Amino acid sequence: MASNKSLLILPGDGIGPEAMTEVRRIVDWMGDRRAVKFDVDEDLVGGSSIDKHGIPITDEVVDKAQNVDAVLLGAVGGPKWDNLDFSIKPERGLLRLRKDLELFANLRPAICFDALVEASSLKPELVAGLDIMIVRELTGGVYFGEPRGIEDLGGGVRRGINTQVYTTPEIHRVARVAFELAQKRDGRVTSSEKANVMESGLLWREEVTKIGQEEFPDVELSHMYADNAAMQLVRAPKQFDVIVTDNLFGDILSDCAAMLTGSLGMLPSASLGGVDEHGRRKALYEPVHGSAPDIAGENKANPIATILSYAMALRYSFDMSDEADLVEKAVQNVLASGVRTGDIMAEGMTQVSTTEMGDAILKELDNLNA
Repeated sequence: MASNKSLLILPGDGIGPEAMTEVRRIVDWMGDRRAVKFDVDEDLVGGSSIDKHGIPITDEVVDKAQNVDAVLLGAVGGPKWDNLDFSIKPERGLLRLRKDLELFANLRPAICFDALVEASSLKPELVAGLDIMIVRELTGGVYFGEPRGIEDLGGGVRRGINTQVYTTPEIHRVARVAFELAQKRDGRVTSSEKANVMESGLLWREEVTKIGQEEFPDVELSHMYADNAAMQLVRAPKQFDVIVTDNLFGDILSDCAAMLTGSLGMLPSASLGGVDEHGRRKALYEPVHGSAPDIAGENKANPIATILSYAMALRYSFDMSDEADLVEKAVQNVLASGVRTGDIMAEGMTQVSTTEMGDAILKELDNLNA
């Protein structure tokens, strides 16, 4: 029996708990069939935490997150909490986790499964076989830069201020993550910024180039302005392997890339911190989709993005590539068999509930593990 791995599960709001229930079944399956036990703790974040504690995340939960091997989060937010002050909205719980755990690199894969090629808004030949990894810097840039705020200039005039700022260490650490990923993929990194009009973009380009030349000469590095990158993602997306970019542009480009695959309900993500002296890296895994309150509690949600987020945890936090491959293959095979939740339903396919999708994936895991 392998030594136990620690996992903190934060189901959150909306469809988060339903999708996470299916992940818990796969975690149990791993213990029963692959002799890999996880010490699983579960707690509150987002609106569910607000309802119980009055705040989107407690110090106790943050402390738990600091001391586990990985955190798996469902989704946060919903109209129930829309009128709260910005400082205590559900999303602030997620932002605090990212900040306190120093999760600076957001990994957003955009993979188009063969069975879902027709679901993309692009022509099949443009997305068939698509496999992109976008690495977004997560803790710096315009979302966190100072000064920021809204000023009253008098006479009915107001001014909003946000500051785009990066330092060399912030750029270096996220660039290294991108280069290391590229070494395990197709060996290509595209760095995206606006060096033509922004000094922060010029610094970004110069420092990414420095890291590439000095530490990763085996990786092919190219540069692309962010507006052109957005255009190229919908013109010829398969030209990319790994894209590394800042917080603002990464937010935009990763959502653009996500829709190439046909459904946000299919896509996982990982947010990684630095490696400590023991080789351990803090990490948070979550689906790209939101809380979908309109279908919450109806057993209609697609759990695949959350399941694939767990597969990313297996790969990046637990060094269990074989088990990650197994989960991903099970999902591919189930989709190929024509099983669909409502968000990816197509003519001639079989529509299933959240629970039934979990059943199908577990059955396929049994088949693959036989």
